[in-house]
Amino acid sequence: MIKWEDAFKQNLHYHIGMYGGKFIPFHKGHFFCLNTAALLCDKVYCILFYGGDQELEILKNDTTLDRKYLSIEARKEELNRICSKFSHVEPVFIDVTNCKTADGKEDWDAETPLVLNACGKLNAAFSSEISYDEYFKRAYPWAEHVLVDPPRENFPISATMLRGMTEEEARKWFCK
Repeated sequence: MIKWEDAFKQNLHYHIGMYGGKFIPFHKGHFFCLNTAALLCDKVYCILFYGGDQELEILKNDTTLDRKYLSIEARKEELNRICSKFSHVEPVFIDVTNCKTADGKEDWDAETPLVLNACGKLNAAFSSEISYDEYFKRAYPWAEHVLVDPPRENFPISATMLRGMTEEEARKWFCK
């Protein structure tokens, strides 16, 4: 695992990177991570995982934020729009509905072959979550986990926070 600031200081560069999430909804913090990946990689796959248990739980619960920002169709459209800002970032949509453990929970290990099939052999996996390091080491042992702003100092926001806001409050965190 390497911090993004150190990757820039060391002038590191990766051939293929990935940044993924559920993006319920996509916000400026996500964009910051994606932009960091784009600056450090020749090619970046931005993966929208959909159909998992966490997503279904979020979508069935009431949120303050209008559902027009939360549906899979809206998130795909937004990710296509965001990725079109970069010449070397490609959106990828992976349905994880059937990727479950024996007890029915979402299984990231079952998702790994889907990622590799879509993206090939990655050199870097980008996230803001230190806790993802164990999974990334297991799933992509040849790739660097690049940690981007885990304390969220640059953009102190999360999708969970956004879903609790009114549309007017949330708009300042959306990507334009």
